[in-house]
Amino acid sequence: MLPTTQPAPPTQARRSERVLDPIARSSEVLFGLIMALTFTGTLSAATAGREEIRILLIGMIGCNLAWGLVDAVMYLMSSLTERGHSLLTIRRVHEAVSSDHGRRIVSDALPPVVASIMSSDDIEKLRQGLLQMRKLPAKASLTREDWLGALAVFLLVFLSTFPVVIPFLLFSQVHVALRASNLIAIVMLFCLGYWLGQHGGSHPRRTGYSLVFLGLVLVTIAIAFGG
Repeated sequence: MLPTTQPAPPTQARRSERVLDPIARSSEVLFGLIMALTFTGTLSAATAGREEIRILLIGMIGCNLAWGLVDAVMYLMSSLTERGHSLLTIRRVHEAVSSDHGRRIVSDALPPVVASIMSSDDIEKLRQGLLQMRKLPAKASLTREDWLGALAVFLLVFLSTFPVVIPFLLFSQVHVALRASNLIAIVMLFCLGYWLGQHGGSHPRRTGYSLVFLGLVLVTIAIAFGG
């Protein structure tokens, strides 16, 4: 896909936009919440003691710590791959054997929806713009914004667990902490669905309820299979 930015280091606004992409980031928060609910769902309020709570908290935090690291690494790999693909596209335009060939490369690199509304003159302007880009790096590399973005992704995934953990730190009675933790997770699922509904043009409240239902179903399946 043809980038909307040059292969030079992207702006902070562009990187922040990627970090806060609703679909990608909400899926990570959803995973963290489901993991937390899976841990708390296996806890018995009647028999669990402080040692079981301690083990649960360590497991829950450790799981999301590992997932946050994995997701941050995947974010860096995605950034590097995207920038490398951009360089390859620009070089192919430079090496095109004809103007028509260069325009086809540009058109193929554009998202289908964008390409469908662009005229031949628009494509040619893009091709000419890419031909003006002479000082290209030898290879794609990560920028400071990429590393900051990866840190933001890690913190988003990791910290999404803590609202579910807080009740176990505040309440000494296990059943009270467990109910409060589950309630917080359900509210977070609803808010996440509401946000996705607004972003996707769906009914926000209906999407929120749907995500709560989906989360509870996934937790039930995970617990049933020993997750």
